[in-house]
Amino acid sequence: MDASQYKDYVLTLLFMKYVTDKAKSDPDSLIEVPEGGSFDDMLAAKGDKEIGDRFNKIIGKLAEANDLRNVIDQADFNDAEKLGNGKEMQDRLSKLVTIFNELDFRGSRAEGDDLLGDAYEYLMRHFATESGKSKGQFYTPAEVSRVVAQVVGINSQTRQDETVYDAACGSGSLLLKAAAQAPRGMTIYGQEKDNATWALSRMNMILHGNETAEIHKGDTITSPKLTDGTRLKTFDYVVMNPPFSVKSWSNGLENDFGRFEYGMPPEKNGDYAFLLHALTSLKSEGKAAVILPHGVLFRGNAEANIRKELLKRGFIKGIIGLPANLFYGTGIPACIVILDKENAVARSGVFMIDASRGFVKDGNKNRLRHQDIHKIVDTFNKQIETERYSRMVPLSEIADAKNDYNLNIPRYIDSTEPEDLQDLHAHIHGGIPNRDLDALAEYWESFPELRGQLFRPNRPGYSDLAVDVSEVQQAILDAPGFVELQGQVREIVREWFTDHRDKLVGINSSTNPSELITELSEDFLARFKDVPLLSEYDAYQQLMTYWNDVMNDDVFLVMNDGWLEASKPRATIEDKERKLSEEPDLVIGAGRKKAKYKMDLVPPALIVAHYFSEEQAHLDELNSNLESATGALTEHSEEHGVDGGLLADASNDKGAYTKQLLTAAIREAKATQDNETLERAADALRLFDSETAAKKAAKDAQLALDEHTLRKYGSLTESDVQTLVIDDKWHGIIARNLNDEVAELTLRLVARINELGERYADTVSNLEQICASLQSTVSRNLVDMGIES
Repeated sequence: MDASQYKDYVLTLLFMKYVTDKAKSDPDSLIEVPEGGSFDDMLAAKGDKEIGDRFNKIIGKLAEANDLRNVIDQADFNDAEKLGNGKEMQDRLSKLVTIFNELDFRGSRAEGDDLLGDAYEYLMRHFATESGKSKGQFYTPAEVSRVVAQVVGINSQTRQDETVYDAACGSGSLLLKAAAQAPRGMTIYGQEKDNATWALSRMNMILHGNETAEIHKGDTITSPKLTDGTRLKTFDYVVMNPPFSVKSWSNGLENDFGRFEYGMPPEKNGDYAFLLHALTSLKSEGKAAVILPHGVLFRGNAEANIRKELLKRGFIKGIIGLPANLFYGTGIPACIVILDKENAVARSGVFMIDASRGFVKDGNKNRLRHQDIHKIVDTFNKQIETERYSRMVPLSEIADAKNDYNLNIPRYIDSTEPEDLQDLHAHIHGGIPNRDLDALAEYWESFPELRGQLFRPNRPGYSDLAVDVSEVQQAILDAPGFVELQGQVREIVREWFTDHRDKLVGINSSTNPSELITELSEDFLARFKDVPLLSEYDAYQQLMTYWNDVMNDDVFLVMNDGWLEASKPRATIEDKERKLSEEPDLVIGAGRKKAKYKMDLVPPALIVAHYFSEEQAHLDELNSNLESATGALTEHSEEHGVDGGLLADASNDKGAYTKQLLTAAIREAKATQDNETLERAADALRLFDSETAAKKAAKDAQLALDEHTLRKYGSLTESDVQTLVIDDKWHGIIARNLNDEVAELTLRLVARINELGERYADTVSNLEQICASLQSTVSRNLVDMGIES
């Protein structure tokens, strides 16, 4: 099935399982689960010949009881074309409902951070990726949604009765991200044109605990549902990612609802129709953030006139340029236009950010990193001006004759890196231009002695390396400034962990992971703000990457099971029918008695490092001996095996020997009195026995260490587990990652200095001497060959 089709089946089952589990644990649930309309009823239909029809009827009962017709019953579970006929459908749906039965959502709704929401988000991203350009419009990437939600002004002070509206809400992800910025929640409104996508949005709201969200169906421009007579209803906040450049936006338009007083958008492009709809939907002090293609910033004619009117009235507060290829359905770069009616009359400039270069490749799409999101939000909300990134552009500059209300970001912010210029004078006469060294000012400012250690004056405007190019890296690593930087970073991480250790130790079932990492990461970011060279956002990214990859899962394990229970080994998952198999962390025994274990919270390497370092050192020594023995045997085989007569038969395909054939070769060499072969075969057998003994010693030591490690898990106390996880695992890895970040700074400086040193190492006069020497050599060779040069 195409992803755009199978998503309906997967999301419907997810929904049915969730509302059934919630009804069991929450008697005040707003979703009624009627008799014969639950997931349990679907499970009871396993193996039934009429399973598809029964599924449809069960889902229909739940839909009927909750006014969810055409919302949760989009997928036809009795469709033979998609699911197969007879036994095929029966088996497929029976297996499918069994998989969903293994999920348990009764305890998954920690306040503000639920596992189900993450699962739904993951599925939506996956479906958007797989559905292709024509079907990916239902989903705004979560990273972009977070930026929109935070720059529009929703924060911890936002009241529950304040309203947020999305006029093209798709599956509702942008609305939910915006509302999530308000700790007490918000009143949610939305409208979506596509029926299937509207259904996704309704489900999404319920799955995220926003059952009362008001999501309407219909075309927002021609048939807005949220109106007061001939005017649009107004809201405190509007967030929107409308379809880009819709050509048919005005088809059927009869009532403009007062939206186009600043100009009528062009007939074949609906971008400004959505922007003006957002503006008209704002209260007198309302704020909006709308994602639009870059064309809205500079296109002429009718759009230019509208843009001019909006700017003259101060409605446009800011513009954020985003990287290309972020969105599903289009690869073009987009921008966020921030509208703000509050203080519009007094507004004297537009705050612009060029964030087009901050992203990471993720498959065939680009994605904003945590550091990119935080930097954009901090820069915009604090109005921080940064060279080549952001500035407050006066309206007088925007309105002057040269710009004429054109908002194209490159007119005001040059985000390109300075060109790396070649210096002809340096190529001719040698020396490194001081201009290039001055460009590394951030290093010299942070470590004032370093430049003098690495360079000496050549002539006015030029310098020479004071050390050989090959010694640059070590000179930098030994420089007091870099040693101090590494120590400063280590100390910041140590103090950060010390200050938050009690909070980490106290993780339990009531912990809110989102609040926990927000508190930890904001403090982490602040501590790195004044560290020289190292960007606080790069440090923050290291923490957030580790949180997403490892720490978040660890926290959930501790929340659900407690420190001690979460640390215990478990058998690996082996499901042949569903082709699921986990890579074990530890294997004990052999053959049928082999037992495979997974250690989710405390990896065996932590246990070994903390409790069995001597045994590991001994094992390392045995493995080193084995490597030496194998190397000696392989070397002997390669030297004598192939061309060694009788020994050739004893050599296997990998260049080593087999004992049986070596013994036979010795026997035959004795019989034929071939002393040379006898000596070589005896040496080979000795090396073979040595390798065998080394293998056995290493294997026995590894088995013993593994058994000690497994037994150690049984004697760990809760305090032991907390030390292993918080101090050894979390602290150790984060500190190492930050140290690598500092090392990367060093490597960048080394690479640049080496590049400059090599670029200007050979002057023109040196090259002329080399050419003259080569010419002389060629001439002598020609004479020696009897050819006149």
